[in-house]
Amino acid sequence: MGRSQAVGRERDPRFGADADDTGCPILHVDMDAFYPSVEIRRRPALRGQPVIVGGLGNRGVVSSASYEAREFGVRSAMPMARARALCPHAVFLSPDFEAYTAASRAVMQILRDTTPLVEPLSLDEAFLDVGGARRLLGRPAEIAAKIRARVAGELGLTCTVGVAPTKFLAKLGSTRGKPDGLMVIPSALVLEFLHPLPVAALWGVGERSAETLQRLGLRTVGDLAHAPVSLLRSGVGEAAAAHLHELSWGRDPRGVQPEHVDKSIGAEVTFDTDLVDPDGIRRTLLELSGKVASRLRAAGHAGRTVSIKIRRADFQTLSRSRTITSPTDVAREIFDTAWALYAAMPHTGPLRLIGVRVEGLVDGASAARQPELGAPEHGWREAETAIDAVAARFGGAVIRPASLLGGPDQRRPENPSRP
Repeated sequence: MGRSQAVGRERDPRFGADADDTGCPILHVDMDAFYPSVEIRRRPALRGQPVIVGGLGNRGVVSSASYEAREFGVRSAMPMARARALCPHAVFLSPDFEAYTAASRAVMQILRDTTPLVEPLSLDEAFLDVGGARRLLGRPAEIAAKIRARVAGELGLTCTVGVAPTKFLAKLGSTRGKPDGLMVIPSALVLEFLHPLPVAALWGVGERSAETLQRLGLRTVGDLAHAPVSLLRSGVGEAAAAHLHELSWGRDPRGVQPEHVDKSIGAEVTFDTDLVDPDGIRRTLLELSGKVASRLRAAGHAGRTVSIKIRRADFQTLSRSRTITSPTDVAREIFDTAWALYAAMPHTGPLRLIGVRVEGLVDGASAARQPELGAPEHGWREAETAIDAVAARFGGAVIRPASLLGGPDQRRPENPSRP
């Protein structure tokens, strides 16, 4: 949907901020072009320009693009070479995940100030159940407006909020209301809103399944809703048919789950030129360990198991893991284990990809850390926590390990799944 369509839809009074939000306790808050917006916030001269964030090398892909870049057809997960061809005058930037994580923490704190029933989906989006906050904060649409005002006023960022009876519909509302909008889907107008949409609007319908449904003559959600379930089964299978049929009638029984438990936290990098140099591999493992440790601390986790992944030039992929004595969120400890795992692997040629991951996550605040004999009272963790504070304010590139300074950089950053 183009920007003008979204704005026009938002201005429809049936779905605007003054619409009837009775029975609409679910909010979906989605930051607008989050990575580029964080970059523009600290570089105001970029405002109004097309900004593209992603891997800048030959194998790079787009992580996220500003709306000015999207007008030229640039999209997330697009090869960076294609993005450069579509929008050669754009500003191209490497991701700074420390800065995005710090901004995300600030956004999530605003949401948790509103209600404890917050379910983060990623760095830049979350569901809220505000059914219990009405007496204190007002109608759901009023609460959504207050959230948008706080995010803009305190953080200098914009978000779009969908207000609806269910999670599925709230997410649809935020998608259709973008950018910088507020859309309410009243209970009485759910089918009027939902049925004209293309089948691809339904959760779980990707490009391939959309093509399958269209071959069956099902082009809109309304078509799908009124089709025999047996026809759906013939195209997408029994489980998917039941799921899509329920969604097509606006039915989604899932509630907001505030206790989202991460199973693991990791980072990986694909090289523009296959890497052989052991020093370069060591530097990469150190940098990835730092990213993983920072994300663990940001999420309030520590982990018991460190794993690494390498992909050779022939695309053969190997993984190794080791469970350590005490849970950790310290980069130096993660790196020591990762380097030992790598050193023990059979090495036959250049590497295309390296990844580091920490699993077996526990609550970081309560994790028991085994003190080392003769270790100073304040060590690596305190130093890294201080670096977190500096990165949150000035960006992740301000302080780095000395071994990561200087030298050629052959790497492109990992590709996150969300813009």
